[in-house]
Amino acid sequence: MFTLKSGSRELHIKSPLVMGVVNLTPDSFYSASRVSAESDFIKMIDEMVSEGADIIDLGGQSSRPGATLISAEEEYTRISGALEYVRSKYSQVLVSIDTFHSEVARKALEKGAHIINDISAGDFDKQIHSVVADFDACYVCMHMQGDPVNMQVNPTYQNITSEILHFFKSKIEQCKKSGINSIILDPGFGFGKTIEHNYELVKNLKSFTELDYPVLAGFSRKSMIYKLLGNTPEDSLNGTNVLNTIGIMHGVSILRVHDALQATECIKIVKEIMNTP
Repeated sequence: MFTLKSGSRELHIKSPLVMGVVNLTPDSFYSASRVSAESDFIKMIDEMVSEGADIIDLGGQSSRPGATLISAEEEYTRISGALEYVRSKYSQVLVSIDTFHSEVARKALEKGAHIINDISAGDFDKQIHSVVADFDACYVCMHMQGDPVNMQVNPTYQNITSEILHFFKSKIEQCKKSGINSIILDPGFGFGKTIEHNYELVKNLKSFTELDYPVLAGFSRKSMIYKLLGNTPEDSLNGTNVLNTIGIMHGVSILRVHDALQATECIKIVKEIMNTP
C-alpha cells in the first residue's frame, strides 16, 4: 500500500487505481479521446467517473510523436473549464494535470488540482518542481528520450531497463531535494522507445515497482499495440486490456486509460485471482 499526499488530501493506494484521460486538444493520437466543447468534456468526464475512474487526467497539449507544442497560456485556457467542472461536481475524484509548464501547474493547483503529470520529469521547465513542492502536490515523473517532436526518431539504448532505473533514482533524489514528497513513476511507454523497447519494459516492470514508489503505466491504445497487431488506435482496446492486466500482475499501481470501465474490470479480475487461495 502507498499513501500519497496532495495538500490536505491523502491518497491511499490499496489496490490499483484508474486514471481516465481527457484530451482537451484537437490533435491527440486517439481521435475519440479529443474533446473541446463543454458539452463534450462534461459527457466524457461523467462517463469515466460513472465507470470507476479514480483520477481524471486533463491535458491541453498533445504529446503524440511529432506534435506541435503550444504556449502555456493556450494550454491552460483549454483545460480550465474541465478542471472547474471536475472540482465542483466530483469531490471524491482526484484531478491530474498533464503538463510540463510550471505556469500551467501553478494555476491548476491554485484551482484545486491534486497531481501534476509531467512527461519531461522537470527537464522542460526547471521551475515545475518548486511549484509542485509549494503546493505539496503529487508528481508523476515520466521517462522520455528526446521530446514529442523528435522522440521517435531512432530511439537508442544500451540497456533500457537499467538506464530508466538510473533515471528514476536520479529524478527521485532531485524531486526530494526540491521538496516533493509524493512521487509516482511512469516508464513512459511510447515516449522515445521502439516497439521492442516498450515490450522489454513490460517484461521488466517489477524492476520499477521495487523502487518502492507507485508506478503508473499508460499503455492505452498506443502504437506499441496497434503497430504490433496491425490495426489502429480505434481497434486496440483488446490489446490495451491485455497489457493492463499484465501491468497489474507486475505491480502497477495506476492505469492511465481512455476506457475506464474495461480497466476497472481488469483490476477486479486480477484482484480475484490474487485473493484466491
